[in-house]
Amino acid sequence: MSGARSGNGLRRAGLRVAIGVMAGATAVGAVVPAAFAAAPAPAPLRAAALPAAPATSGWDKELQDALDDTVANRGSSAALASVRVDGRTAWKGSAGVSDLASGAPVDADGAFRIGSVTKTFVSTVVLQLVAEHKVRLDDPIEHYLPGVVPNGQHITVRQLLNHTSGIYNYTEDPQFELKTDADLQQWLRTGRWKTYRPRELVDIATAHAPGFAPGTEWSYSNTNYVLAGMLIQQVTGRSWADQVERRIIRPLGLRHTFMPTDSAAIPGPNAHGYLKMPSGPVDITLFNPSVASSAGAGISTTADLTRFNAALLGGRLLRPAELVEMKTTVPAGPGLDYGLGLMKLQGTCGDLWGHNGSTPGFLTFVLGDAEGHRQVALSRNPYDPAYAGPSAQAVNRLLNSGGCGTTASAAAAEAAASAAAAVAAPGAFLRF
Repeated sequence: MSGARSGNGLRRAGLRVAIGVMAGATAVGAVVPAAFAAAPAPAPLRAAALPAAPATSGWDKELQDALDDTVANRGSSAALASVRVDGRTAWKGSAGVSDLASGAPVDADGAFRIGSVTKTFVSTVVLQLVAEHKVRLDDPIEHYLPGVVPNGQHITVRQLLNHTSGIYNYTEDPQFELKTDADLQQWLRTGRWKTYRPRELVDIATAHAPGFAPGTEWSYSNTNYVLAGMLIQQVTGRSWADQVERRIIRPLGLRHTFMPTDSAAIPGPNAHGYLKMPSGPVDITLFNPSVASSAGAGISTTADLTRFNAALLGGRLLRPAELVEMKTTVPAGPGLDYGLGLMKLQGTCGDLWGHNGSTPGFLTFVLGDAEGHRQVALSRNPYDPAYAGPSAQAVNRLLNSGGCGTTASAAAAEAAASAAAAVAAPGAFLRF
């Protein structure tokens, strides 16, 4: 494989553990149109830490300080995070407000949109089907979805899952490019309520030429995981969301994890997501997740995500052979390798495994060690792009400290800060 592409704008502020920055989640779109309007002037953001397990050496303070820094100057309107160690919550905290109108503090146990973290759930189901001899990783996708993908006889299931297929990323089609305030206003009025079908999203992608020959490069494409969802449906006769529910959510007792198809709702307490507009903040919490589909429609909590990461890397969801396949990576950028729906990043204490995700108004991260002993999850609601860099630096500090269990060294913190991603261009939140 000759190299890795950034995915035409894939890299964005947010996930950098030591030196690796990576992104890519999903989604725009909700079910029944609703009125939108600028919210009242924002109330001052307030940090609120919930009770945490005892810690030593200032570790818990460092985590809360980093979380507070993510909302400083309204770089984010809210942030919440938790750390799990050997099956128990070692720390959790929150900062900011659940909504700008009331100024109510954030619930650290609240739900949020997880974006491309959904991909890890979907890949896990595909690998379970591999273990059941219903799917083979090196079979062409044409074998399972005949006629759906041009050149599908030369694109394998493995290449879909590790983003080496070369298939165009449908979320980079011009219809999803929102470059002006007028574009954003149109999306707010009608676009975010539109329902998409998986085949429709694939057809948008395949109307474009592939980026490269299968297996020769790496480039993140949400289309790959829409196809993975279609594969699950074809092989099992049930939707990808149903299979994730049956095979992962129920067995692990993830009571606050959902895989919606076209429902705009986020069940339970949740921080709102906002778009900063000239008229003031606009609430974008509700939208139709069908545009994200199996590439990023999921909803969860930090507790559920750390439980999932622990179960996956601890061997509770996959046999050793399939877990090895999932952790077989290709180069995807400095400090970052990509497996089958699973990223490997360089933390200050060694490799960390997981994924990140983004949807309008939400950014999510979950990482853990290779054996499933320690996990960290974080969700934040980005608001003011002018402070995206400092907010991302704070996220880096928290992920390193939470994922490694120690306070980050000054050198590590400086390295993370100096490599933080640039502020996203206007409208980039629709690139997923």
